[in-house]
Amino acid sequence: MAERLGTSLTGKTAIVTGASRGIGAEIARELAHQGASVAITYLNSPEAAAEVVDSITAAGGRAVAIRADHGTAAGSRSGIREAVEALGSLDILVNNVGVGWISPLDETSDEQLEAMLTININGVVYSTQEAIRHIGDGGRIITIGSCVGSVAHYAGASVYTTTKAALKGFTTSLSRDLGPRRITVNMIAPGPIATEGTPPVGEFADLLMGFTSLGRFGSASDVAYLAAWMASDQAAFMTGSIVGIDGGWSA
Repeated sequence: MAERLGTSLTGKTAIVTGASRGIGAEIARELAHQGASVAITYLNSPEAAAEVVDSITAAGGRAVAIRADHGTAAGSRSGIREAVEALGSLDILVNNVGVGWISPLDETSDEQLEAMLTININGVVYSTQEAIRHIGDGGRIITIGSCVGSVAHYAGASVYTTTKAALKGFTTSLSRDLGPRRITVNMIAPGPIATEGTPPVGEFADLLMGFTSLGRFGSASDVAYLAAWMASDQAAFMTGSIVGIDGGWSA
């Protein structure tokens, strides 16, 4: 029987922000595996970013790393512009950049609060604003949110939760703006995902796993496969959607 479903991205170009490690790095690898030329942005990890690029090129793909400070409007915009220049065009933007700390609001430092609000919200908005000036009709914008944007089972995540909830509204509203250009705008809301920053071991990991139906962490590949499908022609009729991949966290 002929294959009916596929996620080929051959000939497409993609930017993945904050992709020197973790979920972003895995998304970049998967998009490249599906045939896209990929630009990743990073801030303080040139060696890690180079490793991601090397892993893609070693597998026969095309990739480039761009330093970008998504904590500022100028940094976000220039990073996107440099990436587009390196790629030659833009079909897919994956907003993966983000930071987070778990602490009660009254114990959250000004620096932590400012970083979460500025990078998680403003960085995504500025990057997207610049990207839509370059992205072709029929393009894709995918934002990586979080399950806590809908359901926060544990204490100490009020600021982080606020930033991810804000991106839900940004996603649904922007999908209306870009619909006439056939640019789809969607969000992926992962649950606990095993990465360098969130290892699936320890007391906090046990707490998180207890809030899932499956009782375990997911992998960065789980998110990457979904992102690749959203970026493909198979997802052309999906827009304004918030898609959870959280092991039952939101059930």
